[in-house]
Amino acid sequence: MTLTTRKIHPIVKSLIPIVKTIGLMFGKNCEVVLHDFSGPKNSIIEIENGHVTGRKVGDPITDFALVALKNGGFGEQKDDKVLNYKTKTKDGKIIKSCSVLVKDENDAIVGCLCLNYDMTAHLMFEKLLNGFCNMAGTNAKDENLKPEETFATDVSEVLENIMSKAIEEINIPVSLMQKEENLRVVEIVDEKGGFMIKGSIDQMAKKLNVSRFTIYNYLEEVKAKKIKHNEPTR
Repeated sequence: MTLTTRKIHPIVKSLIPIVKTIGLMFGKNCEVVLHDFSGPKNSIIEIENGHVTGRKVGDPITDFALVALKNGGFGEQKDDKVLNYKTKTKDGKIIKSCSVLVKDENDAIVGCLCLNYDMTAHLMFEKLLNGFCNMAGTNAKDENLKPEETFATDVSEVLENIMSKAIEEINIPVSLMQKEENLRVVEIVDEKGGFMIKGSIDQMAKKLNVSRFTIYNYLEEVKAKKIKHNEPTR
């Protein structure tokens, strides 16, 4: 299925003119991206000033947005937006970003509208533009939210980043990891929505040097742990 044949959610589709308008109003330093989450592998359906992050229509969801889709919102409070957070592109640009989830009439997440402003030149005059250059990651409900986001042109790169960060969190070489560590890696990847991506089981199995069957078993254990954790106290 291609973008030309894929059925885009009408609410998301209605925002396309807004993407173009914002991009024109704020100029070439302001990338505006519209995601339709019915297809995470090629979720970008409209983008203005894509040169900021090097992306184009048909490129995938970011790892940051994938976590929000998995969890029903940003952070522990499941906010529908996060403002003024700092990200960085592969070529070193400093980016001031904001992301707003798009929901349907049933409050289900169907997409995301994102602005990524290249602040590199502005930061040369930080003292004069200090108020505008605030990138502390403000979020009214969740002060502990510290977004990390990967801008990718291939969804496997997003998945690879999620898995690598999970392994780094364990801080043990894969060759020395036992079942307990492997299980925790799978749990972290699951929490970040990694297993929502097609092919993730095979990629995770290869990453941990185990079989696909083992990964499926780990996921069952993670699921059972969540159910047990959510059982009411008697």
